[in-house]
Amino acid sequence: MGFLVLVVRIMGRISTFRSYQFLLLLAATFAVIAFYYFGSERHSFSSTTKRIRQTQQRGEELNVGEESDISRSRKGSSEAGGQRYHALMMFTKVDRSISLQHKFRVAMLSMVKLAHFLEGEVLVLHFVSDQVSQELGQRMLQEFLQDAPFKYEVSIIFHDVVELTQKLFPIVEAMQKHFSAGSGAYYSESIFFLSVAMHHIMPESLTRIVQLDLDLKYKTNIRDLFQEFDKFPPGAVIGITREMQPVYRHTFWLYRKENPKTRVGEPPPEGLPGFNSGVMLLDLSAMRASTLYNQLLKPSNVAKLADQYRFKGHLGDQDFFSMIGMEHPELFYSLACGWNRQLCTWWRDHGYGDVFQLYYGCDGPVYIYHGNCNSPIPDD
Repeated sequence: MGFLVLVVRIMGRISTFRSYQFLLLLAATFAVIAFYYFGSERHSFSSTTKRIRQTQQRGEELNVGEESDISRSRKGSSEAGGQRYHALMMFTKVDRSISLQHKFRVAMLSMVKLAHFLEGEVLVLHFVSDQVSQELGQRMLQEFLQDAPFKYEVSIIFHDVVELTQKLFPIVEAMQKHFSAGSGAYYSESIFFLSVAMHHIMPESLTRIVQLDLDLKYKTNIRDLFQEFDKFPPGAVIGITREMQPVYRHTFWLYRKENPKTRVGEPPPEGLPGFNSGVMLLDLSAMRASTLYNQLLKPSNVAKLADQYRFKGHLGDQDFFSMIGMEHPELFYSLACGWNRQLCTWWRDHGYGDVFQLYYGCDGPVYIYHGNCNSPIPDD
């Protein structure tokens, strides 16, 4: 009622003012009324916008992905009866690359445009990032999510790349010399073996997560990808798509020369072309429980397999999975090629044009395009 008292006092003094002064006072009065009325309105933003802001704040409170905070996040969801869908992306050095920023924009806008989750479900986006890239990512995500046409909740968590690397290094140090291009190379950093040992790094309360490259474009609801976990056969710990170039026909060349009848490096459907790590489903609970998988992480077993297959790679986790997949394919669930439709054609023009199409072909619908090696992604 305070603004009504103000109106009465003003009206009582009208006679002492000239007309133009009266008009100024009247305008001021309406301004006060507007402030009290509209300023107290609780629904001046859409409910979707409110959910974005609330979950962004919650992500900041998680203190860039501390393990205990992730556990609390999952506990809170469980108490509310909602399911959480976790997806992780590498987001390092993005501030230095306009190209990576563009790829991130394409990926996130296409994801949120088509995503649909049920009431109470939460999409949890994890980003492994350095501090400068994190600040950039927070600004970009606020832009992408603010106008998104979704009706679900998004939680955002940033993990410090330095902290994760320190945890990873003792586990993956031995394999880096087998699957890295050399000192200072992109994949030589321990963090690019995160998927290999994520079950040791993340808290046990986190049981399933999807790891995604930045250079993707989504053509379907991302929720459908998580349903592929339910198709894992017994013993499988990772869902992954085959490599769609003769990469491992080349990498295993010496082993293939010594074993001319091998399926290693041969094209599908009968061959073993290796894997591409652009889209991966990591069943962290199964990875923790698998005696076989954890034995394969031991330095002596990594060295044994690398020697057996005469293997020297440079693509980090993808090389490790491809190598152990030759020996133990039962550890992997083969995702349909449409879930990671790779577009790179580099090997077609570098010695393998005669067999390239045997690897590159992908029948069926495309769910996710992968613009690897900076390949253009088709427009909608």
